[in-house]
Amino acid sequence: MMSKDHFLQMFSYDHWANRECLAALSAVTPAPVKVLRLLTHVLAAEELWLERLEQVPQSVAVWPDSTLEVCSTWAGKMSVQWKNYLDGLSPADFEKEITYRNSKGEQWSSRVEDILIHVLMHSAYHRGQAALEMRAAGLTPAYTDFIHGVRQGLVG
Repeated sequence: MMSKDHFLQMFSYDHWANRECLAALSAVTPAPVKVLRLLTHVLAAEELWLERLEQVPQSVAVWPDSTLEVCSTWAGKMSVQWKNYLDGLSPADFEKEITYRNSKGEQWSSRVEDILIHVLMHSAYHRGQAALEMRAAGLTPAYTDFIHGVRQGLVG
C-alpha cells in the first residue's frame, strides 16, 4: 500500500502538470480546440472521480465544453479539493471499497487506492495526447515530466 504522503506528492505533481499544460495553451492564440477539449476532460474526470470517492452525485459531464479561463479556475479548485480529500484519509481508508456508477450507468466497486492511481494515470495519459496535438500543430507543449518537476522544486 502506498502512503498518504506519496499520494499527496503525486497529486501535487498532477496539479502542477495540469497548470503547465494550461499555461502552454494560454500562450497560443487561438488555442487548439482538441487540446482544450483534452484538458477539459482531464479536469472533469478528476472532479467526477472525487465525487465518486465522496459518494456525492456527479455534477459534471465526462467530456464537457469549457474555456481556457474556466479551466484555469477549475484546476485551482481541483488542487485544493484533492489535497483536502487526501488529508482526510486514514491509512485504512486507502483499502476501502467504494461503489459507484460509471458514465455508462454500470455499477462498480473499487478500492480507494486503485481509484487514486487511476485518476493520476488517466490525467497523464490525456496530457500526453494534448502534447502530441500541440506538436502536430507546430506548437511547443508543456514540459511536464515528473522528474523535471521534482528537480526544479515544483512538485511538493
